[in-house]
Amino acid sequence: MINVLLFAQLRDESGKESISIEGNGWSVDELKRKLKADYQLGSLETAMTAVNEEFADDDTILSDGDTVAFIPPVSGG
Repeated sequence: MINVLLFAQLRDESGKESISIEGNGWSVDELKRKLKADYQLGSLETAMTAVNEEFADDDTILSDGDTVAFIPPVSGG
């Protein structure tokens, strides 16, 4: 299982803080496509991705037990 953490508007869009998904051997891109299809996460494309607390790109391959965090850009004043 892959543990997915969602922050800010991604959490609001999905109604969940975290999601567990069978994704062993998937790339981050494949995971994003699955999440967009299942949870209508429109802002996922602009989010930064971290795998096991290290920034990752869409080609990163995931393994069972990985934690993937999607962190959308924030603005402030």
